[in-house]
Amino acid sequence: MPGSRRSQRQRAVSELRAQGRYGPELRDVLPGFVGIGLAVLALVLLLMWLFRAFGVVGLVVGSVLLAAAGTAGRHLRRAVVRRRGGRYTAAELARLDDRSLVVAATRMLRRDGWEVVDLTARKGRPRLYARDRRGRELDVAFRPVSTAGEDETVSGPAPLREAGRPGIDGLTRVVVHRCGFSREDVVWAFRQGGVRLLDGHQLQRWADGASLDELGVPG
Repeated sequence: MPGSRRSQRQRAVSELRAQGRYGPELRDVLPGFVGIGLAVLALVLLLMWLFRAFGVVGLVVGSVLLAAAGTAGRHLRRAVVRRRGGRYTAAELARLDDRSLVVAATRMLRRDGWEVVDLTARKGRPRLYARDRRGRELDVAFRPVSTAGEDETVSGPAPLREAGRPGIDGLTRVVVHRCGFSREDVVWAFRQGGVRLLDGHQLQRWADGASLDELGVPG
């Protein structure tokens, strides 16, 4: 019967949608198609105006500029997708402020399969909690860059004491810093146990795609 066929089809569609296999409806993709259509129309009108105003030269120049803009847009989009996937170049890391570094670390942790919770609002300082499928836990803190300059190493373990305490219950405490740690910092962290220091060199390797396991951070 037509009614039963319709109900069967509706149930099948509902099941596919629940499983995420049915795909988007027209109302979901229509705004995107309209936006693309308007953009194409605007480009056509721009080229027509350039042709009328400057002739063939204007048309050629306009086409070259549009092609260059399209290439730049594709490169920009790829860079955005790459960063969202947890990969950063050295220049991009250097431009990050303290809060952006927390975002980057969150993306890199998730890239490596860690579940991440941002505890910054609760702790008052940039702080992340991460857990992987093996049940390992990380308490990730961030040491701010010295106001004296990024190439200088902050001496003294005092900022580390604020960032991490000795590891308990299998929790590894990680301190991330875009520059280098002093020898005093390294000795202090070693004596504490359960504290790992991630300096600028290791941070760049991490951003390039190396996992924390490859860097020996979870321990």
